Amino acid sequence: MTDQNAARRDMANAIRALAMDAVQQADSGHPGMPMGMADVATVLFTKFLKFDPTDPHWPDRDRFILSAGHGSMLLYSLLYLTGYPDMTLDELKHFRQLGSRTAGHPEYGHASGIETTTGPLGQGLGNSVGFALAERALAERFGRDVVDHYTYVIAGDGCLMEGVGQEAITLAGHMGLGRLIVLFDDNSISIDGPTSLSTSEDHKKRFAAAGWQVIAVDGLDPDAVTRAIRKARNTTDKPSLIACKTVIGYGAPTKAGTAATHGSPLGKDEIAGAREKLGWPYPPFEIPEPVFSAWRKVGTRGKSVRRKWLKRHATMAEADRAEFDRRMKGDLPPAVGEAIDAFKAKVAAEKPSWATRKSSQEALEVINPVLPDTIGGSADLTGSNNTKTATIKPATVENPGGRYIHYGIREHAMAAAMNGMALHGGVIPYGGTFLVFTDYCRPSIRLASLMGLRVIYVMTHDSIGLGEDGPTHQPVEHLAALRAIPGLQVMRPADTIETAECWQIALESKKTPSVIALTRQNLPTIRDAGDSNRSARGAYILAGEPSAAVRLIASGSEVQLALAARELLSREGIEAAVVSMPSWELFAAQDETYRDEVLGPEGTVRVACEAASGFGWDRWLGRNGAFVGMTGFGASGKASDLYKHFGITAEAIADAARRLKQ
Repeated sequence: MTDQNAARRDMANAIRALAMDAVQQADSGHPGMPMGMADVATVLFTKFLKFDPTDPHWPDRDRFILSAGHGSMLLYSLLYLTGYPDMTLDELKHFRQLGSRTAGHPEYGHASGIETTTGPLGQGLGNSVGFALAERALAERFGRDVVDHYTYVIAGDGCLMEGVGQEAITLAGHMGLGRLIVLFDDNSISIDGPTSLSTSEDHKKRFAAAGWQVIAVDGLDPDAVTRAIRKARNTTDKPSLIACKTVIGYGAPTKAGTAATHGSPLGKDEIAGAREKLGWPYPPFEIPEPVFSAWRKVGTRGKSVRRKWLKRHATMAEADRAEFDRRMKGDLPPAVGEAIDAFKAKVAAEKPSWATRKSSQEALEVINPVLPDTIGGSADLTGSNNTKTATIKPATVENPGGRYIHYGIREHAMAAAMNGMALHGGVIPYGGTFLVFTDYCRPSIRLASLMGLRVIYVMTHDSIGLGEDGPTHQPVEHLAALRAIPGLQVMRPADTIETAECWQIALESKKTPSVIALTRQNLPTIRDAGDSNRSARGAYILAGEPSAAVRLIASGSEVQLALAARELLSREGIEAAVVSMPSWELFAAQDETYRDEVLGPEGTVRVACEAASGFGWDRWLGRNGAFVGMTGFGASGKASDLYKHFGITAEAIADAARRLKQ
């Protein structure tokens, strides 16, 4: 073995040793994948990956995504060895401990160099499509002098088995994302044992059928891996899969190649045997100085590349440089707020009766021309979700700068890719499907909330009001399920003005994902424009006085029913105030004084109405409240007939208020 090969072997073994030691000390974790993929990762980081630990948010860095997030010690070891300041040896020693940066699975924001939160298998692969789409769109706008990087992914068998993985693979192939390179840890082992227990497909043929370049290599041969990555980088018209044949737990004398190394510490005796087999005689967590210095030298390599980029950035046309910097910071131009204000004033004057999905499209028609950051899309429901506007064109292989993505019937990949776009920066993704199909998106919506990403979900056909498609498509429990996700803004506007306000809220929420739930059926304009965004407080008194003894609370399409119920009660001398509540989360963030003013003091009669499950409404109803809504699944029929059939009417709201006042 040459000195160069020996040094490279030792650098890879440093990763293996740190992974073994950290998992053993934590008595928890997954040592097998880092040990098997150490050679691949060493080649990637030492020869190809463009990064600078001293500026981890440098816009033109390559993105490295560990989709197989259970092997987190691979990433943590690399971040420590290459010199990321916040990934210290002490952090590795506290792997999986409360308060450490080294969580069981990589968590975005916990440490520099972690590009996305992974762990639920396939999510990182789905994110990578968004990273690559954002890179390509920004390069088309600003040029390769400032946007010229790759997205690399390490994925395992589990990522490829998950449904979101297949959705992502076919979408990436169709879009021709030539700067996306997936390194497949082809070790043929899953938690239960050999992958042959559960699958017999040929992943390589599957990728090839989806339009990928496929390269198969020995993942333990650094030279072969080097050639494969170089070939992938030189292929610009299609994404590349490099299937790296590896041995899980490589180096473990009795457990290598078995499921025993997947999710458990190796044990002291097995680690001692691995040290002997790998030629690594050093104590736990000790990296010999020559190996450590070699890794730290790798970490300094990107500094000169970044400095050259800074010079190119400085020579950009002033307007382009300012626009690039604004977009990478995620700031909105003032024109957005101005456009929304003008739109609200126009709507207040004309008072259209539109479905809020149409209202959303009309709002986007004024937003998209002044906010080039937006990249919209739909999961094959463009005409129903109303997510495409006149000024944006589809993104295709031929038109990489397009701002609209036809995701096809891939709701999960759409949501995962939007997370990747938001993480990449420089773009603001929004995408649409029916509200009922948030079930298909939910894992990615949850991760967007966990990471605090500005992703906007345009979810139409939000209740039984969609009518004839019936209970399979009528969401009942979905608003409650989405409201249960911490950190997610769920907004259900009552008319066009509230819809525009909800869009403004979503766009201004730089660290919060938003669901905007929209109707199929037409709704009247019930608001004036006002001089502020009233929806931003989550709920407000739309009609009536704060002193009223009755509150009629509703969201979305049911606000008009609450207004009609108020008129019924008024004829009987019962004073009621109507509260429009587009967002529970925003209302909960208000101070107690404001909440009491809107809902009335404890003991106020409160009747809530929503064409959905009542789960969670008790929070706002107090001890003298009632709910008018759904108690089971919907049915197929005309919307007007369904509302009467299920007792969601102005009369039912008024009756509930009368009973409570007795």
